[in-house]
Amino acid sequence: MRVLVVEDEQLLADAVATGLRRQAMAVDVVYDGAAATERVDLNDYDVVVLDRDLPLLHGDDVCRHIVEQGKATRVLMLTASGDVSDRVEGLEIGADDYLPKPFAFSELIARVRALSRRATPPLPPVLERSGITLDPNRREVRRDGREISLAPKEFAVLDVLMRSEGAVVSAEQLLEKAWDENADPFTNVVRVTVMTLRRKLGDPPVITTVPGAGYRI
Repeated sequence: MRVLVVEDEQLLADAVATGLRRQAMAVDVVYDGAAATERVDLNDYDVVVLDRDLPLLHGDDVCRHIVEQGKATRVLMLTASGDVSDRVEGLEIGADDYLPKPFAFSELIARVRALSRRATPPLPPVLERSGITLDPNRREVRRDGREISLAPKEFAVLDVLMRSEGAVVSAEQLLEKAWDENADPFTNVVRVTVMTLRRKLGDPPVITTVPGAGYRI
């Protein structure tokens, strides 16, 4: 899952991003509305966590811009106002969900995950393929009943591969979905992560390399 956090309170923005990354999400962060529109034009995000009161460009205008693009990106709008009319107005602009500040981080995580499910074709809550089961909500992976401990990026890569349902996923696609915009496109981090993931999943190997194309399960 790839998420954009747009929040002008930098400490809050960075704290939210850190928490989401610990949930195996790829997260980009910007601190004003103008930068947000630039990012959504360049990248495909599953969810945008969007503060309403932003400098340079108001959050309402950012939300309208996202909606006008016609992408599957979902918007979770944040606001310091708990007024009902404020929430209704935000939803009418095109936001998919609304969360007043202050909020419990566990609720933010749950809402982001729920919106992500709406941004993609429906899949079972627990993914199963080739003897592997992956539970995104509990962040649990098992192979033939054996629990496997994975680092966040390993979990994210496995999640992308399993959601592809047997289709080939390129290294570029994995880099886009499992890492953030600061990842070096020329790095070998995808190859190294897949190699480590293969080792942890054990024999017989389930991740196949398709020469010149990418990987699949």
